Amino acid sequence: MSEPPRAWQRMLSGRRLDLLDPAPGDIEIADIAHGLARVARWNGQTHGPHVFSVAQHSLLVEAVGRHLDAACTDPDGLELLLHDAPEYVVGDIISPLKAALGDAYRGIELRLLAAVRRRFGLTAPVPALARLVKQADRIAAHVEAVRLAGFARDEAERYFGPARALPEPVLVLAEPWPTAEAEARFLARFHALCPT
Repeated sequence: MSEPPRAWQRMLSGRRLDLLDPAPGDIEIADIAHGLARVARWNGQTHGPHVFSVAQHSLLVEAVGRHLDAACTDPDGLELLLHDAPEYVVGDIISPLKAALGDAYRGIELRLLAAVRRRFGLTAPVPALARLVKQADRIAAHVEAVRLAGFARDEAERYFGPARALPEPVLVLAEPWPTAEAEARFLARFHALCPT
């Protein structure tokens, strides 16, 4: 009798994360930071000497969210920062392919995100926070599309919504960094938001 196919990923921390039934205890922030810093947004189709990583996108989304909502708390910021955390094991699949893959992929992504939330003491976001995350994500995608991925402004607006005026300290986060810098800055921001 043959064994069922392997559904777990070994992490550099030594943890085994079951992708179909993830346990919060098998999730380590160092693994998330390491993975996200090595996952390229836009399938790597961006300008610059470095890929624009999901770790850096996550920092941009958190900064955009805080710009949109000055009352954003540290737990809200953590929700923004970790919104794409499952991609440390499943990669960054572009939206058109996600739509084609459908519910199977989405289910894996949602189970991983729920485990990440439990691991770091977050509950499912209230509707207002969920809307903020989605809005900040789309604004960040618009910035990335125009600055890094070769989209014309009208094309970016069609897919990601209208451009928003953002301050320079937010926009500077859309300049690609070396992998080690993206990892270190993601970890530092996580620890600032979740010191325990």
